[in-house]
Amino acid sequence: MVSWEEHMNEEKKYLASEERRNFLKLATAGSFTAALVAGAGGMLWSSEAAAQTANEERDRENAAEHTMVVATAYVLGASRSYPIMQLDLKENIQNATNGKVYVKLAPGGQLGAGGALVQAVQGGTIQAAQHSLSNFAPFASTVDLINMPYLCGSNQRFTNLVTSDFWKASVEPKVEENGFKPLFYVNIDPRVVAVRKGGAGAVLSPGDLDGVKFRVPGSKMLQQYYRMVGANPTPVAWGETPSAIKQGVADALDPSVGALYVFGFKDILSHVTFTQAVPDSQVYSCNLEWFNSMPADVQDGIMWGSEMTAHQNLAKVPSARAYAMAELAKAGVEFHSLSADQLAEWQDAGGYQRSEWDEFKVELAGSMDDFAKMEEAAGTQGKYYVHDA
Repeated sequence: MVSWEEHMNEEKKYLASEERRNFLKLATAGSFTAALVAGAGGMLWSSEAAAQTANEERDRENAAEHTMVVATAYVLGASRSYPIMQLDLKENIQNATNGKVYVKLAPGGQLGAGGALVQAVQGGTIQAAQHSLSNFAPFASTVDLINMPYLCGSNQRFTNLVTSDFWKASVEPKVEENGFKPLFYVNIDPRVVAVRKGGAGAVLSPGDLDGVKFRVPGSKMLQQYYRMVGANPTPVAWGETPSAIKQGVADALDPSVGALYVFGFKDILSHVTFTQAVPDSQVYSCNLEWFNSMPADVQDGIMWGSEMTAHQNLAKVPSARAYAMAELAKAGVEFHSLSADQLAEWQDAGGYQRSEWDEFKVELAGSMDDFAKMEEAAGTQGKYYVHDA
């Protein structure tokens, strides 16, 4: 007699093969976006549901007057722990334009990631993409100040800044001069201090980082910050980081919790500390020439769809973090939230108020006065609220 457990295993195998079959059927029929949407909606197990999704996508695409390719580096399911919200953006723009725009998703790095997507948007190869906000720094140097420790490391200060009048008047015009239309800024969560298994143990104060080999990206600011708080900054390319952490070439790294989970670090980490120094910030940008070629009502719909998605993104931040933390905790990772006094110790050691940062402030903001305006914008509560860890 077949046991209940054996029956369930067979059922899972059948559903998985059915899902695979339906995905391939849709994808080879030219409905790759439909296959993705059906998969994300959990409908691939049913041939009827998958076919219904394909028909709906085909009808939407045929009825639309414009196609908008939106590329990202993340698979569709990533929003569960990393709230990049690409399916929501697709749905909202299609609905807000009354179906005049059909959004074709290119997720999971199909068309590249980071700088490659920025170039594709700028050159008009694709209409829109998700990328790091830092990718805008070559066009508007002020953007790079988001990496200045404790200026906008918390979710609320970051959201205050990028939705402020200062940002819209001082930063976005420079970005637009270079061919981009920002659609909305994605709040993910601050970067953390994550220590490898077999590494230094829990990091609660800057003193705990003494001599720790800390993986950093190419950012001069992040390298200076980790030096100021006692670590030994070790530049490692992102693609080589998992093996560097495993092998002890680096002992710690600083993506957000959601990124640590999405990129597969859960089994090689021991401790994660929420230091709230620098945001893990993303943006959806659109090719400005394409956007300006759209009728006014379509432009309004694209921006309204983007704003709706921004609201959903902010609401999703705590649940995405909770999921990533739960999954990392299952693998034995311990989490540490800091008190106000402990956070103050980190800010005292490496925060933007220190004179070591003055050179960056003048170079990137233009003057100390302009930096002061940026600081004020980050500290002024705007109309959007977001949860902080």
